[in-house]
This record gives sequence, structure tokens and C-alpha cells, in this order.
Amino acid sequence: MLYLKDLVYHPAATPTAILKSINLELAPQQLGLVIGPSGSGKSTLLEILAGLASKTTGSILWRDQELTPDQLRQLAGLVFQFPERHFCGHTLLEELRLGHPELSKDRLDQALVAVGLAHLPLPTPPRSLSGGQQRRLALAVQLIRQPYLLLLDEPTAGLDWSMRQQVISLLAQLKQQWTLLVVSHEPGELASIADRCWTLSYGELTPVDPASFNRQPLGANVE
Repeated sequence: MLYLKDLVYHPAATPTAILKSINLELAPQQLGLVIGPSGSGKSTLLEILAGLASKTTGSILWRDQELTPDQLRQLAGLVFQFPERHFCGHTLLEELRLGHPELSKDRLDQALVAVGLAHLPLPTPPRSLSGGQQRRLALAVQLIRQPYLLLLDEPTAGLDWSMRQQVISLLAQLKQQWTLLVVSHEPGELASIADRCWTLSYGELTPVDPASFNRQPLGANVE
């Protein structure tokens, strides 16, 4: 179980806190969805949970153990918005083995099976994949690390309808084994597979019923 208790993020350079007393609970094998416009603090929340930024005050717990940023980096795997822009490998094999040269072929195969890319030859260039396949590859890169918590920043951004549906179907499958926290400004399609939902506005998190969302993206915050 993931717990956030009164989490605050207030960098010294900002006049007000970016995240204000965030409280959140997410059980294993659930998909949590945080909905908010640009500038609401969604990406910052994921970066803190991934151990890439440090909270100002409050607690982050996994199974009742409070975690440090170093421990969060081990616990969580973060897929950035437009992750395909950050691919460095010339082949699927190179991309999957970046930072993990010792990985066995079995581990590689397991990750590709999990994201539905097992049919692709390992010498395939990542840049030659479709948009939906590239998002799947980005997930496979994180699954190889065997995290307990998958964090996804706008996983359907920039994809056409059919590719969005592919990604959403994949996330619905992955939550059978992993805990997922997804942030997005377009709740409609993702809300259909979410177990828990919240809105994030001006740094304040509010629980909501997933069924309450329509398919219209929220407007942008002005901060």
C-alpha cells in the first residue's frame, strides 16, 4: 500500500507551495489516476514519488515503511511524458539493456511479453516503431527494473485514438501485477480503468469518483 501523508513541496524560490498537504492511499494492483491541468503539480508529484525530487515536509510510506528518495528510486519506475524522445539505444536490445548490461535474455523476453512486443526482433530500431509501440517499449524499460510502483506521466499524450486504446488496454493488464499511478489532463478514457481518482488543482489533491469525468480535457491553470 502506498501512503502519502500531508506531503508538501515548497521550493524556496516559489512564493507558494507547489504541492499542499497531499494525502493519498493506493493499494497493490490498483490504478490510481490524478487529473489536473498544466501547472497543477502533477509531474512534480511523480518526480517526488520516483525519488528525483525531495519533499519539503510530510511522509511517503510503502507498506508502513517511510521511504527516503534513494529507496523511492528503487521502489518506483517513472515513464516520462513522450518517453520516446529519450531513447538512446539503436536497437530494442540496446534500449532494454541500457544500464543493465548483465540482464539475461529471459528477463528481456519477460518484459517484452508483458507489454505485447515479444513478436518484434531484438535488432529492431526503436525509432522505427509506431507511437503506441514506443510507449510500450518505454514501459518495458521500467519493468526490467522490477519496480513495485509504476508512475506514468500523460501516457496517451500525442497518440491517435487507436494507439491510445492500445496503451489503455495495456495499463489495464499491467495493474493485475503492479501498482500504477497515472497523471493526465484528459481523464475520460483513463478513468474507465482507474480504481481511485483524484483531481489536482493549484497543488491541492481532492478524491473524486472516476465515473464523474467526461472526455473533455480540463483547462489550464494560471499560476
